[in-house]
Amino acid sequence: MRLEDTEYTGRPWRLHEVAADFEVEDVWQMPTPGGPDDLDRLVRSFALGDGSVVSGGVVGLLFAARWRLGAIFGWDAPGTGVGTRVPSLRERLPDDLAAGPRGPDPSSLPFTSVFQTHDEWVAELANGTVHALLHLGWVPDDAGVYRAQMTALVRPNGWGGRVYMAFIAPFRRLVVYPRMFRAIDRRWQASTGA
Repeated sequence: MRLEDTEYTGRPWRLHEVAADFEVEDVWQMPTPGGPDDLDRLVRSFALGDGSVVSGGVVGLLFAARWRLGAIFGWDAPGTGVGTRVPSLRERLPDDLAAGPRGPDPSSLPFTSVFQTHDEWVAELANGTVHALLHLGWVPDDAGVYRAQMTALVRPNGWGGRVYMAFIAPFRRLVVYPRMFRAIDRRWQASTGA
């Protein structure tokens, strides 16, 4: 379920300390009910999944189209990524986050982990269109059940990046995220025995 931006901006995430120049693009509640110590299990499942969500069906076609357009327009060319076009967010981390665990790098998406705490995980990617952050936060509801909240944050690369983000918004919100969350829900339910 899509949430208001304030569900991210109103919480005391450590990411706020180092990413104030990023714009909140999307905030979603994920179908992952659990306890206070389950974020690490979710991050590992999310990052080290089999990639079937992004490799098959309609989502797979959308990703294939994106990679093809990226090749044509040079969006993913050497020199457009983290450490080349933009410095890694890791360079901004305070000492305690820099010395702490990074978490796993996603195997089926071109993100690199930045940091992981007990209730928060951040990964980043950059290309010719954006510098993007993927934030998973672990939040309790009023009944004491915890769930993941996924936030996408971006720094568009000029007007072209803004046009690109506006163009892909309906695809992300209507196709990619709902299918991705259904797959996460199935994996989560199977791993909890529910």
